[in-house]
Amino acid sequence: MKLIVGLGNPGKEYDCTRHNLGFAAIDALAAKYDAKFTLNKKFNAETAETFINGEKIILAKPQTFMNKSGVSVQAMMGYFNITTDRVWILYDDIDLEIGTVRVRRTGSSAGHKGVQSIIDNIGTQEFPRFRMGIKDDHCDYLSTEDVVLKCFNKDELKVVESGINKTVAELEKALKEGIEHTSL
Repeated sequence: MKLIVGLGNPGKEYDCTRHNLGFAAIDALAAKYDAKFTLNKKFNAETAETFINGEKIILAKPQTFMNKSGVSVQAMMGYFNITTDRVWILYDDIDLEIGTVRVRRTGSSAGHKGVQSIIDNIGTQEFPRFRMGIKDDHCDYLSTEDVVLKCFNKDELKVVESGINKTVAELEKALKEGIEHTSL
């Protein structure tokens, strides 16, 4: 069993924002496998279950807001008795260009508050993560908060969609062959 968590902020007002790219990617994976999310109050997360390559996969979107994502992740890990190597996190990365996807098996939060919350709550940075780029020309003069809460413009949406598709493809490859075989 694996727990795949997309990070974002709950609420319609955040749907289009760059910070919700993790939610968008997990939604795309769920749609591909016809998994339906429901609110699970025990974890303060929307969760869905599916099977990919015969393995049970729990998909989750914490509803704690980004900066407290770790509270939800820790609750799910305890309930499902899942080790950190079987928890995969999908999130936006301001240091990567829009459409870019990078997979890391471990590492620091690099300033991402949702990832830092997970590290703080589970007590380690040893978990795989799928980083999706949100950087644009505004990153040079806007605050980080202003960038991550900004919506993608019309021209960026095709590139964003391509990045989401790359993320789903890498997730499927990692689920089939192992995280160490991802190509990004």
